[in-house]
Amino acid sequence: MEAEQIVVRRRGRPPKRPEHSLETRELLLRAGLEVLTEKGFSSTGIDEILKRVGVPKGSFYHYFDSKEAFGAALIERYARYFAYKLERHFGDSSKQPLARLWAFVEDARTGMARHEFRRGCLIGNLGQEMAALPESYRASLIAVFHDWESRLARCLEAAQHRGEIPASVDCEQAAAFFWIGWEGAVLRAKLERSAKPLDVFALGFFAGLHKA
Repeated sequence: MEAEQIVVRRRGRPPKRPEHSLETRELLLRAGLEVLTEKGFSSTGIDEILKRVGVPKGSFYHYFDSKEAFGAALIERYARYFAYKLERHFGDSSKQPLARLWAFVEDARTGMARHEFRRGCLIGNLGQEMAALPESYRASLIAVFHDWESRLARCLEAAQHRGEIPASVDCEQAAAFFWIGWEGAVLRAKLERSAKPLDVFALGFFAGLHKA
């Protein structure tokens, strides 16, 4: 008969499994994204986020050094999520380039309607309250917007090569204009709880491309 293995357990909480830590951190980030796409960073307390996931406040600081560090992680997570979304739409070779942009607009419109226009864009929300946020966020937010502009500019260049838009269109400038206007349309859609601002801007942007 094999000897029985004796396991001596220490008093207190059971040891944390690495996968459990990753799961809790992920839950905190998801809850943070949900809250901050609805509300401002400054007006959102850590307690509200912790309540959503049932994590004690003391444990929060096991995963993040501070609220500022948590916000930085949220910016990084949202940037990766949105870059994937943009690549899925703008890189869809089954559609013509301009149809890819329309697909993104429709997807965003549907997503906002699903949440009754209560949720907007995390990057846009943070940008609007930058004066009250840690200065360290500024460069990160600008970098995210530049990434989005580059992705859209490549899509517009593809449309130009296929003759969908005139050769006179400055694709980089048009991409920057789109995101500046789109963020404003998202804000207005949240305010009015309506898709109309998104539609007005999108139709105006596409009309402008063909007039260039």
